[in-house]
Amino acid sequence: MLLLGETPTSDAEAAAEQAWWRSTVVYQVYPRSFADSDGDGVGDIPGIISRLDYLQDLGVGVVWLSPVYRSPQDDNGYDISDYQDVDPMFGTLEDLDALIAGLHERGMRLVMDLVVNHTSDEHPWFVESASSRDAARRDWYIWRPPRPGMAGGEPGAEPNNWGSIFSGPAWQYDERTGEYYLHLFTRKQPDLNWENPEVRQAVYAMMRWWLDRGVDGFRMDVINFISKAEGLPDGEVPPGALYGNGFPHFGSGPRIHEFLQEMNREVFGDDPSRFLTVGEMPGATVEQARRYTDAERREVNMIFQFEHMEVDEGPGGKFDPRPIALSELKASLGRWQEGLASVGWNSLYWSNHDRPRAVSRFGDDGVHRVASAKALATVLHLMRGTPYVYQGEELGMTNTVFRDLDDFRDVESLNHYREAVGVRGQDPAQVLEALRYAGRDNSRTPVQWTDGPQAGFTTGEPWIPVTPNYREINAAAQVGDPDSVRSHYQRLIRLRREHAVVVDGSLRMLLPDDEQVFAYERTLGGVRMLVLANLSSASATVPAQALAGPADWAQAAVLNTNVANPAAITDAGVELAPWEATVRLVDGT
Repeated sequence: MLLLGETPTSDAEAAAEQAWWRSTVVYQVYPRSFADSDGDGVGDIPGIISRLDYLQDLGVGVVWLSPVYRSPQDDNGYDISDYQDVDPMFGTLEDLDALIAGLHERGMRLVMDLVVNHTSDEHPWFVESASSRDAARRDWYIWRPPRPGMAGGEPGAEPNNWGSIFSGPAWQYDERTGEYYLHLFTRKQPDLNWENPEVRQAVYAMMRWWLDRGVDGFRMDVINFISKAEGLPDGEVPPGALYGNGFPHFGSGPRIHEFLQEMNREVFGDDPSRFLTVGEMPGATVEQARRYTDAERREVNMIFQFEHMEVDEGPGGKFDPRPIALSELKASLGRWQEGLASVGWNSLYWSNHDRPRAVSRFGDDGVHRVASAKALATVLHLMRGTPYVYQGEELGMTNTVFRDLDDFRDVESLNHYREAVGVRGQDPAQVLEALRYAGRDNSRTPVQWTDGPQAGFTTGEPWIPVTPNYREINAAAQVGDPDSVRSHYQRLIRLRREHAVVVDGSLRMLLPDDEQVFAYERTLGGVRMLVLANLSSASATVPAQALAGPADWAQAAVLNTNVANPAAITDAGVELAPWEATVRLVDGT
C-alpha cells in the first residue's frame, strides 16, 4: 500500500490505491474512554496523541474517532451543538490538527464520525428553528402540528405513533410554537429535515471544511435514516408495544440514494478514492447494500450492517437476549460475503461503542478468554472486507460489572429501565440482568493500559469505573508478549498486508450447520487459505470429507494459530481443542 503523499508509479499501483481501504484495518477510538492526559477522568485528544505509537505498532491504518465536537453530551457526543469546533472536554481544534498530523506522519489516516440525521437541540440551527413558526430555519427540522382535534401535549396528540429508538414517543411538544418536532433518538436530538436543500448544502459545506483540515473520511451515523417517507405515516404497533414501528418509513427512505450520491458529488468531487466512507445503516439488507456500495453508483465505500448483531436478540430486541446459535451467525455472515462478492464491499466487526464486548458476547470470557478472543479475531479478520477493531478488543477486554442501576451511565439503558419497570411493570431484577448483558456501557469503560491505579487511563476519577479485571488484562502486560491477544491481532493485521488472498480472494463457507466450528476457504488463483476455528468451549471433530477440495490441507503450511500445537489434519479429519483456530495456506502458483 502506498504511504500518504506518495504517487502511484503504475496503472496497477493506481488501481490498488483507489481502493486502499480494502487492505487496511480500522481502529475505533471512543475518546472519553481511551486515554486521559489531564486527570479530569475523561479521555481527550492529547491522550490519543500519546498513544499513536501504540496504534502504529499494532499495525492499523485508520483511526475512526467517535464524536469530539461541541456537545451537551446527552448522548455522549452524538448530540452535536457545533460541527466545526471541539468540545473543551476533549481539547481544542489545534489538538485535533496535531492528531491528524501525527497520524499522517505515521502513515495512518483519520476518519471522523459524521452525525447528520440529527443535531443537538442546543445547536444554533435548532435554536433559531424553534424560535417561531416563521423563523428562517424553521424548515431545517421536522415540525408538525398536533393530531387534528387534539391539543398539543395531550397523550396521543403526537403527529404520528412512532416510538423513539431510546424509548418513549419520537415527538416532543414545543409549547412556545405549539408544534411537535421529530426526534428518532433522545428529545435533545431533533432530526434534520433533509428534504430542505439548504440543510443538505450546510452539511456538505461542513464536511468539505473537515476534509480541508486533513480528515480522510467519515463514518456516517445512522445515515440511512435521513430520508423519511412523505406524510410520515403511522407505523404498525407490534404486539405488546407502546408505539408504532416507524422504521419502514425512515429506514432507507425514498430519497436516500439520491442524497448519498449528491453528498458524494458535492463533498468528494472527482477524487472520492482518497477518502473512506462507511455508512452505519441499521436494518439494511444485502440487496440494499449492493446498491449503497457499488463503486459505479458513488454512494459509500461500505456499510455497517446489523444482521449478525441481532443473533442473540429475542422478540423484545436487544434487552430480551437469547442464546446464540453458531449456525445462524455463520449463515448471516456468509450471506453478506456471498451477496457482496461481485458488487460492493463488506465491513467486518464484532463490537463497537454501541455493543457489548465481543469476547463476553460471542466468546468465553472466563477460562478460555485468551483463546476465544484470538479465535474470534481470526474468523473475522480473514474474511473478505475491511476489519474494524474497537478499542480494547485487541486486548481481549471483557464486559464490566454492574451492581445496580446507579452503575449505568448510558441514556439508552436508563430510559429502557424506566419504561420497562415504570410503564410495563417488568421485574426490575430481570431488566437489570438484560442491561448487564447488552448495555452499551460495557464497551465504554476505560481502556486498560496498565495494572496501576485506574488502569493507567487517568490520574483522577474516571467518568465511568474501570472494569475490575484490569490488573490481569492490560496493554502493558501484552505488548511484546508473543502469546498475548494483542500480538495475535498484530499477526492477523500483517497477514492482510502480506497475502493478497485475504483482500481479494473469493470465499466459500464450510460446515454451515455445525454448531461448534466456523470454517471457510479463501481462493485467489492458485493460492488457497483454510480458516478453521472451534468457537466453543468443548472439543470439536471435523470429518475429513467436510474439508475436501482441490487443496491438500494435511500438507498445507500453518500460517497462523492460537495454540502451541495445532491439530493435524488426517484422513480421519481433525480434532480441535476448545477455541482452537488455525489458518493454513497452499500456494500453487
